[in-house]
Amino acid sequence: MRGRIVSGQTECVGTRLLAEKEHLLPLAAEAFDLAEVSFPRVDQTGCAKVRTNSYSVPLKPGSIVEARVSSTTVEFRHHGNRIASHERCHSRLQKIFDLEHYLDVLDRKPGALRGSTPLAQWRAQGRWPESYDRIWAQLIERQGRQPGTRAMVELIRIGREFGYERLTTAVDQALEMGCADVAAIRHLLLSDQLQHAVGEAIEIGALSAYERPLPSMIEYDRLFSSNVQAVQA
Repeated sequence: MRGRIVSGQTECVGTRLLAEKEHLLPLAAEAFDLAEVSFPRVDQTGCAKVRTNSYSVPLKPGSIVEARVSSTTVEFRHHGNRIASHERCHSRLQKIFDLEHYLDVLDRKPGALRGSTPLAQWRAQGRWPESYDRIWAQLIERQGRQPGTRAMVELIRIGREFGYERLTTAVDQALEMGCADVAAIRHLLLSDQLQHAVGEAIEIGALSAYERPLPSMIEYDRLFSSNVQAVQA
Protein backbone atom coordinates (compact mmCIF):
# COMPACT_ATOMS: atom_id res chain seq x y z
CA MET A 1 0.00 0.00 0.00
CA ARG A 2 2.70 2.50 1.04
CA GLY A 3 4.74 1.58 -2.02
CA ARG A 4 1.93 2.37 -4.45
CA ILE A 5 2.34 5.41 -6.70
CA VAL A 6 -0.91 7.31 -7.29
CA SER A 7 -1.64 8.20 -10.89
CA GLY A 8 -0.13 11.58 -11.76
CA GLN A 9 2.43 11.47 -8.89
CA THR A 10 6.11 10.64 -8.96
CA GLU A 11 6.53 9.54 -5.31
CA CYS A 12 4.99 6.53 -3.56
CA VAL A 13 2.33 6.86 -0.86
CA GLY A 14 4.78 6.10 1.97
CA THR A 15 7.15 8.87 0.95
CA ARG A 16 4.37 11.44 0.66
CA LEU A 17 3.01 10.39 4.11
CA LEU A 18 6.40 11.05 5.69
CA ALA A 19 6.53 14.47 4.03
CA GLU A 20 3.02 15.32 5.21
CA LYS A 21 3.71 14.14 8.78
CA GLU A 22 6.19 16.99 9.28
CA HIS A 23 3.37 19.52 8.80
CA LEU A 24 0.79 17.87 11.13
CA LEU A 25 -0.05 19.47 14.49
CA PRO A 26 0.69 17.45 17.68
CA LEU A 27 -2.12 15.54 19.41
CA ALA A 28 -4.20 17.49 21.90
CA ALA A 29 -2.90 17.35 25.48
CA GLU A 30 -6.43 16.86 26.83
CA ALA A 31 -9.11 14.49 25.58
CA PHE A 32 -12.19 15.93 23.93
CA ASP A 33 -15.45 15.73 25.89
CA LEU A 34 -17.85 13.89 23.62
CA ALA A 35 -20.87 14.29 25.91
CA GLU A 36 -23.81 16.44 24.84
CA VAL A 37 -24.49 18.89 27.67
CA SER A 38 -27.77 20.61 28.56
CA PHE A 39 -29.31 22.19 31.67
CA PRO A 40 -32.93 21.03 32.11
CA ARG A 41 -35.25 21.90 34.99
CA VAL A 42 -36.70 19.20 37.26
CA ASP A 43 -40.48 18.91 36.77
CA GLN A 44 -43.23 18.04 39.26
CA THR A 45 -42.67 14.30 38.76
CA GLY A 46 -39.02 14.57 39.80
CA CYS A 47 -37.75 14.19 36.22
CA ALA A 48 -35.46 16.22 33.97
CA LYS A 49 -36.14 16.19 30.24
CA VAL A 50 -33.24 15.33 27.93
CA ARG A 51 -34.05 15.52 24.24
CA THR A 52 -37.48 13.85 24.06
CA ASN A 53 -37.24 11.64 27.17
CA SER A 54 -37.53 12.38 30.90
CA TYR A 55 -35.26 10.83 33.54
CA SER A 56 -35.73 10.86 37.31
CA VAL A 57 -33.30 12.73 39.55
CA PRO A 58 -33.22 12.99 43.37
CA LEU A 59 -33.87 16.74 43.50
CA LYS A 60 -36.84 18.98 44.25
CA PRO A 61 -39.01 20.24 41.39
CA GLY A 62 -37.70 23.48 39.92
CA SER A 63 -34.03 22.58 40.42
CA ILE A 64 -31.65 23.08 37.49
CA VAL A 65 -29.35 20.15 36.71
CA GLU A 66 -26.52 19.52 34.30
CA ALA A 67 -27.35 16.64 31.94
CA ARG A 68 -24.52 14.90 30.08
CA VAL A 69 -25.61 12.55 27.30
CA SER A 70 -23.27 9.91 25.88
CA SER A 71 -24.04 7.12 23.45
CA THR A 72 -25.03 4.76 26.29
CA THR A 73 -25.78 6.79 29.41
CA VAL A 74 -27.43 9.97 30.65
CA GLU A 75 -25.64 11.42 33.67
CA PHE A 76 -26.91 14.23 35.88
CA ARG A 77 -24.80 16.58 37.99
CA HIS A 78 -25.70 19.23 40.51
CA HIS A 79 -23.13 21.80 41.68
CA GLY A 80 -20.47 19.65 40.04
CA ASN A 81 -21.46 16.45 41.88
CA ARG A 82 -22.87 13.41 40.10
CA ILE A 83 -26.34 12.72 41.51
CA ALA A 84 -27.86 10.22 39.05
CA SER A 85 -27.07 8.08 36.03
CA HIS A 86 -29.45 6.21 33.73
CA GLU A 87 -29.01 3.92 30.80
CA ARG A 88 -29.84 6.05 27.79
CA CYS A 89 -33.24 5.44 26.25
CA HIS A 90 -33.24 5.67 22.45
CA SER A 91 -37.02 5.64 22.15
CA ARG A 92 -39.09 8.83 22.17
CA LEU A 93 -41.37 10.44 24.76
CA GLN A 94 -40.49 7.96 27.51
CA LYS A 95 -40.22 8.44 31.28
CA ILE A 96 -37.38 6.55 32.95
CA PHE A 97 -37.60 6.25 36.74
CA ASP A 98 -35.27 4.98 39.46
CA LEU A 99 -37.08 3.87 42.61
CA GLU A 100 -34.19 5.12 44.76
CA HIS A 101 -35.00 8.70 43.77
CA TYR A 102 -38.45 8.54 45.41
CA LEU A 103 -37.62 7.05 48.84
CA ASP A 104 -38.16 10.34 50.71
CA VAL A 105 -41.59 10.74 49.11
CA LEU A 106 -42.48 7.13 49.92
CA ASP A 107 -41.54 7.67 53.57
CA ARG A 108 -44.33 10.24 53.71
CA LYS A 109 -46.73 8.34 51.43
CA PRO A 110 -45.91 4.63 51.75
CA GLY A 111 -49.22 3.64 50.17
CA ALA A 112 -47.95 4.94 46.82
CA LEU A 113 -45.25 2.28 46.56
CA ARG A 114 -47.31 -0.71 45.48
CA GLY A 115 -48.81 0.80 42.33
CA SER A 116 -45.95 3.14 41.47
CA THR A 117 -44.36 3.31 38.02
CA PRO A 118 -40.80 3.28 39.47
CA LEU A 119 -41.54 -0.06 41.17
CA ALA A 120 -43.09 -1.43 37.96
CA GLN A 121 -39.95 -0.46 36.05
CA TRP A 122 -37.72 -2.13 38.64
CA ARG A 123 -39.79 -5.29 38.29
CA ALA A 124 -39.47 -5.17 34.49
CA GLN A 125 -35.69 -4.74 34.83
CA GLY A 126 -35.39 -7.71 37.19
CA ARG A 127 -34.32 -5.50 40.09
CA TRP A 128 -37.20 -6.56 42.38
CA PRO A 129 -36.91 -10.32 43.08
CA GLU A 130 -39.78 -12.42 44.37
CA SER A 131 -38.18 -12.56 47.82
CA TYR A 132 -38.76 -8.80 48.24
CA ASP A 133 -42.51 -9.32 47.84
CA ARG A 134 -42.42 -12.13 50.41
CA ILE A 135 -40.54 -10.09 53.02
CA TRP A 136 -42.80 -7.10 52.28
CA ALA A 137 -45.90 -9.22 52.91
CA GLN A 138 -44.47 -10.46 56.21
CA LEU A 139 -43.54 -6.93 57.30
CA ILE A 140 -47.14 -5.83 56.64
CA GLU A 141 -48.51 -8.86 58.48
CA ARG A 142 -46.43 -8.07 61.56
CA GLN A 143 -46.57 -4.26 61.59
CA GLY A 144 -49.60 -3.23 59.58
CA ARG A 145 -49.84 -1.91 56.01
CA GLN A 146 -48.28 1.54 56.32
CA PRO A 147 -45.58 0.74 58.92
CA GLY A 148 -44.74 -2.46 57.06
CA THR A 149 -44.38 -0.60 53.77
CA ARG A 150 -42.20 2.04 55.42
CA ALA A 151 -40.00 -0.81 56.66
CA MET A 152 -39.80 -2.06 53.06
CA VAL A 153 -38.72 1.40 51.94
CA GLU A 154 -36.01 1.27 54.61
CA LEU A 155 -34.82 -2.04 53.15
CA ILE A 156 -34.40 -0.34 49.77
CA ARG A 157 -32.26 2.30 51.48
CA ILE A 158 -30.15 -0.48 52.96
CA GLY A 159 -29.77 -1.96 49.48
CA ARG A 160 -28.47 1.37 48.21
CA GLU A 161 -25.96 1.35 51.07
CA PHE A 162 -24.73 -2.26 50.86
CA GLY A 163 -25.62 -3.23 47.28
CA TYR A 164 -28.76 -5.06 46.17
CA GLU A 165 -27.05 -8.38 45.57
CA ARG A 166 -26.00 -8.52 49.22
CA LEU A 167 -29.43 -7.30 50.33
CA THR A 168 -31.14 -10.07 48.35
CA THR A 169 -28.91 -12.66 50.01
CA ALA A 170 -29.69 -11.25 53.47
CA VAL A 171 -33.44 -11.19 52.73
CA ASP A 172 -33.30 -14.83 51.62
CA GLN A 173 -31.51 -15.74 54.86
CA ALA A 174 -34.06 -13.84 56.95
CA LEU A 175 -36.93 -15.62 55.20
CA GLU A 176 -35.33 -19.00 55.84
CA MET A 177 -35.04 -18.13 59.54
CA GLY A 178 -38.61 -16.81 59.67
CA CYS A 179 -37.37 -13.38 60.73
CA ALA A 180 -39.13 -10.44 59.03
CA ASP A 181 -37.28 -7.58 60.68
CA VAL A 182 -35.25 -4.73 59.17
CA ALA A 183 -32.77 -4.63 62.07
CA ALA A 184 -32.12 -8.36 61.73
CA ILE A 185 -31.47 -8.01 57.99
CA ARG A 186 -29.03 -5.17 58.63
CA HIS A 187 -27.31 -7.37 61.21
CA LEU A 188 -26.96 -10.12 58.63
CA LEU A 189 -25.36 -7.64 56.24
CA LEU A 190 -22.92 -6.55 58.93
CA SER A 191 -22.20 -10.03 60.26
CA ASP A 192 -19.07 -10.51 58.16
CA GLN A 193 -17.63 -7.33 59.70
CA LEU A 194 -18.22 -8.42 63.27
CA GLN A 195 -15.61 -10.39 65.16
CA HIS A 196 -17.07 -13.22 67.18
CA ALA A 197 -15.05 -14.93 69.86
CA VAL A 198 -15.13 -18.67 69.28
CA GLY A 199 -15.04 -20.70 72.45
CA GLU A 200 -13.45 -24.08 72.77
CA ALA A 201 -15.87 -26.93 72.25
CA ILE A 202 -16.51 -29.03 75.32
CA GLU A 203 -18.21 -32.38 75.79
CA ILE A 204 -21.45 -31.91 77.76
CA GLY A 205 -21.99 -35.63 78.27
CA ALA A 206 -25.15 -36.44 80.19
CA LEU A 207 -26.34 -32.83 79.98
CA SER A 208 -27.32 -33.47 76.35
CA ALA A 209 -30.49 -35.04 77.74
CA TYR A 210 -31.71 -31.53 78.62
CA GLU A 211 -31.36 -30.10 75.11
CA ARG A 212 -34.57 -28.57 73.80
CA PRO A 213 -35.48 -27.17 70.33
CA LEU A 214 -35.75 -23.40 69.92
CA PRO A 215 -39.29 -22.11 70.57
CA SER A 216 -41.50 -21.07 67.65
CA MET A 217 -42.43 -17.39 67.39
CA ILE A 218 -45.42 -17.93 65.12
CA GLU A 219 -48.01 -17.46 67.86
CA TYR A 220 -46.23 -14.33 69.10
CA ASP A 221 -46.26 -12.88 65.57
CA ARG A 222 -50.00 -13.55 65.32
CA LEU A 223 -50.60 -11.85 68.67
CA PHE A 224 -48.44 -8.90 67.66
CA SER A 225 -50.31 -8.56 64.35
CA SER A 226 -53.68 -8.67 66.12
CA ASN A 227 -52.62 -5.92 68.53
CA VAL A 228 -51.43 -3.71 65.66
CA GLN A 229 -54.72 -4.16 63.80
CA ALA A 230 -56.67 -3.38 66.97
CA VAL A 231 -54.71 -0.15 67.51
CA GLN A 232 -55.21 0.91 63.86
CA ALA A 233 -58.92 0.20 64.09
